[in-house]
Amino acid sequence: MNNPEPTQAVTRSKEDVVFEARGLTKVYDMGEVQVHALRGIDLDLFRTELVVMLGPSGSGKSTLLNILGGLDTATEGTVSYLGRDLTRATQRELTEFRRYHVGFVFQFYNLIPSLTARENVAIVTEIARDPMPPEEALDLVGLSDRLDHFPSQLSGGQQQRIAIARAIAKRPAVLLCDEPTGALDSETGVVVLEAIERVNRELGTTTAVITHNITIGDMADRIIRMADGKVSEIEINNNKRPPSDLHW
Repeated sequence: MNNPEPTQAVTRSKEDVVFEARGLTKVYDMGEVQVHALRGIDLDLFRTELVVMLGPSGSGKSTLLNILGGLDTATEGTVSYLGRDLTRATQRELTEFRRYHVGFVFQFYNLIPSLTARENVAIVTEIARDPMPPEEALDLVGLSDRLDHFPSQLSGGQQQRIAIARAIAKRPAVLLCDEPTGALDSETGVVVLEAIERVNRELGTTTAVITHNITIGDMADRIIRMADGKVSEIEINNNKRPPSDLHW
């Protein structure tokens, strides 16, 4: 299937565009072999929306998310953030972009074992321009009663919610989540998705979640399906379901 035109995805004003990707291509040189991770992606992400990116391993989901978040750079094409061309940004500018504008949540929590939940979140607030108090961030993900617990005293789902609190404590405009429920059972995963949905709804954070799990797409405003380094389909979800209604 050909890469769909961005205008086919959803009708929004130009002022609502947060990310604009055009012809985005990524090629990795693996010795004598070239791996084409992205093959000419055209895509817009909009203010306050929650999108779920679906696709099998190797479809390009993580590569796309990493380029949008300034963790990687494109081989060809352009990507802009609020009209600012990230393709031409220096490494220092990309570092500042990540620090001040983007929150990341990964499959593994990457918490510091010797620090409490509050202290793990406070690490981020110390480098942010207008952070929320760690206590407020942890309350937003339902962990106000675990402020002084260490990671070893918490379940996997609770640790992932601390990671979400850490990501949102700097009040990012964008939250990028790479398989946030991948290491969790379905019941715990729902609790984590509820935290992500609440952040999107209450803070208005543009949120992208990548996953293998088709069911998670039911909570999104849009579902972006990827295959072989391309966007194969963009679906507007007119029947959003809360995470508590998702079962897998």
